[in-house]
Amino acid sequence: MNNIPFLDLKAQHNELMDEIIETIGENARNANFVGGPLVEEFEQDFARFCGSKYAIGVGSGTDALRFALMGAQVSPGDMVITVPNTFIATTEAITQAGAIPVFIDVDERTGCMAPDKLRDYLETHCYIDMHQGVTINKITDKPVKAVIPVHLFGQVADMDPIMDLAHRHNITIIEDACQAHGAQYFSQKRQSWLRAGSIGESAAFSFYPGKNLGAFGEAGAVTTNNEQLANRIRMLRDHGQVRKYIHEIEGYNGRLDTIQAAILLIKLRHLPRWNEMRRECAARYNELLTKISGVELPYEPIWSRSVYHLYVIQNVQRDTMQQFLSQKGIGTGLHYPVPLHLQKAYSVLGYKEGSFPVSERMCKDILSLPMFPTLGYEQQQRVAMAVMEFNDSQRNGTSEDTFSNANQ
Repeated sequence: MNNIPFLDLKAQHNELMDEIIETIGENARNANFVGGPLVEEFEQDFARFCGSKYAIGVGSGTDALRFALMGAQVSPGDMVITVPNTFIATTEAITQAGAIPVFIDVDERTGCMAPDKLRDYLETHCYIDMHQGVTINKITDKPVKAVIPVHLFGQVADMDPIMDLAHRHNITIIEDACQAHGAQYFSQKRQSWLRAGSIGESAAFSFYPGKNLGAFGEAGAVTTNNEQLANRIRMLRDHGQVRKYIHEIEGYNGRLDTIQAAILLIKLRHLPRWNEMRRECAARYNELLTKISGVELPYEPIWSRSVYHLYVIQNVQRDTMQQFLSQKGIGTGLHYPVPLHLQKAYSVLGYKEGSFPVSERMCKDILSLPMFPTLGYEQQQRVAMAVMEFNDSQRNGTSEDTFSNANQ
């Protein structure tokens, strides 16, 4: 019996292989590798897809977050609020912009930023300097300039209350949409469905190969409706140039390769269909796993249309379950096993175990099951059967040693 991979990009690429080879060959013949019409075409198409006015292609998702912060005039010493239950690129972008990350806990159902925790932080730990029109942290006396809600696992955070709080405190919202290409949020305030990337002042996307929209290497984009911000990010990605050899600011080498843009253009046309296939896979998982005790399924609120970049369950015996599934030939992932506030890289911030209990519990319990558009029903049945077998073995008192010795 074949193993079930955690992620399978081969089937997706096989479907598009002729078109991909043709576009790579055309780029090679034209020797057009950085910038140019294909990058501009992708930027226009991706902006339209997200429902924003502008998209600026960059070298990676980390570049996108960093340039969005710098473009929003976040300066060294400023404070930026985000969550500890995310990939480290979120906070790398903050510190590389010279700012200080501040963590708040997540919603226990969605794993995304909890609006009530944001409200508590702003009202308890900060005050509004009416003269300057900025929010100041009471302890550090430093301005709080931005909030980065992370749209985790393909689901948009609850943005209406987050936007209201940010507006009240004159704080910029930058969406971390690196896992949410095409995800939607119903805004009660605007009475409409909004795509990730069109809600905040700006948004950052990653096109790392495993994403819903993935390149053949590193790539990213910033979306925004602010023309001035878009122009500044264009300069930041290209050594601060307004035109060749004319540098208005000091910038970075963070441009989007033309070949990556060409591949993303091809894939973008298929993304709505692939996202719908992911949602169908998630619905099948929900049906197959719903009656298994001790397994908590992903929560999708009525205001959310997740694109299921990941399908993440929770179980208190997560590590043992992962080992059991591995022995059954089923690939899984951990997103993420250690919350950022407990990482050695951020020990200087002074957070301790217990600082953010929801994030800490989730990081101990979460397990990402196989998820990709071409995942078949029989494969999902095998995954569900293995989860059920594990659950039964735990109820019957099978030890972890039994699993370890199963294949010996």
